[in-house]
Amino acid sequence: MTMPQLDQLSCPSCAEPLEEEDRFCQACGTDLKAALEHAGRPQDSAAGGAAPPADSAPWSSAPVPGPAAETPGHARSSASEEASDSADFTLPPARGTAAAASFPEAEATRPPGPDPRTSDPRTVPDPREGAPSGGLQALVDQAGPPPADEETGSGPEALGPRCVACGTGAIDADGYCEHCGHKQPLERDHMEQELPALAAASDRGLRHHRNEDFFHISESSTPDGGRAAIAVVCDGVSSATRPDEASAAAARAAGSALEEAVSVGTHPQQAMHEALVTAAEAVNVLAEDGPLEPSKNAPACTIVAALTLDGILTVGWVGDSRAYWVPDDRSAPAARLTEDDSWAAQMVAAGLMAEADAYADPRAHAITGWLGADAYELDPHTAAFRPETAGAVVVCTDGLWNYAESAEELTAAVPADAVDRPLHSAQHLVGYALDGGGHDNVTVAVVPFPPEEVGAGSA
Repeated sequence: MTMPQLDQLSCPSCAEPLEEEDRFCQACGTDLKAALEHAGRPQDSAAGGAAPPADSAPWSSAPVPGPAAETPGHARSSASEEASDSADFTLPPARGTAAAASFPEAEATRPPGPDPRTSDPRTVPDPREGAPSGGLQALVDQAGPPPADEETGSGPEALGPRCVACGTGAIDADGYCEHCGHKQPLERDHMEQELPALAAASDRGLRHHRNEDFFHISESSTPDGGRAAIAVVCDGVSSATRPDEASAAAARAAGSALEEAVSVGTHPQQAMHEALVTAAEAVNVLAEDGPLEPSKNAPACTIVAALTLDGILTVGWVGDSRAYWVPDDRSAPAARLTEDDSWAAQMVAAGLMAEADAYADPRAHAITGWLGADAYELDPHTAAFRPETAGAVVVCTDGLWNYAESAEELTAAVPADAVDRPLHSAQHLVGYALDGGGHDNVTVAVVPFPPEEVGAGSA
């Protein structure tokens, strides 16, 4: 079936081609009805057809072919009605026909120009100034470009972050997807950092709703040009208020204190002791600045730090976060460099339980030393070593050593190229803990020793 051919209609003012249903010229804005009446001709003379009834639209729908149609282009309403029963199809009524029939007075008194009820508002000229000349382009030029965004001046506002699960939903202020409700990962859920002399990685784990661990790694130089590598790892105490804030405050404070002490030539072991005290003070401030949660202790965390400088390895700790020595030559003995401040360690030290039995007890991880306002008298531990061979220091929270408690077990989990690729090794150890169950947050820093031999093969 094909559409019937219609005579080509054109605007009496600018000769722009028209459609049957047009009431106004889309190029110059001329009111077709008013223009034809002003010319003193019937409204359908432009097409050669008979004038439609006075209460109909100035341009009516074309009739389907039939014996009652007087011309191919136009027909009286009565002819259309007679042909309707045998028609294969009908065209939609002209736009504005109902409005013209219902409000003839308003239609007659409306001034010439584009109909503001149906036209694009950007192309309707101000009636006080009259329609501009120049056709459609003049109307667009007068309207100008769409207004820019008030804040950025660059158009529509850019879309915000999308959900990592469904890929479409926007993220609300609480961090949930507005489409699927998925909780979005926080920046702290997984962290990695690499420097030429050391690297670290941290992960929330598979069971906790947030990462309460934190680390700080940096490099510093002594006044005479000696190179130092600094790693600090902290584990927030979950039973305390705001443990994530405590671990971050302690790690940053201790790291900054060690950097400053090294830069002025402070002895490494003295610098480590002072850094642990500074970290404790930073955590104590949190109890003074913020509210405490009911039934919970003041903000608290454990801490372990390592400093390599001038061929000496210095470690310091409070709590049960640990440091291990992993030799590059795996035939050499590995060693655990720290002793836990915990119930299990006390039982072993007192000779009351064997180490395996103590750490298998449900009370094993109850800590007896920590940083926090309600901690017992602060007793920072420090120790210094002079390794005879190259190797790596692994500084970690119990989220790792729970799955490799002894020095031999942990050494077996450390990649053989840890000295050359500290970041890869830290990532591998985090993955090792997650594969083991990921029951806790896990944080690992890998510090190659001696640091001046590190950098060429890092990944």
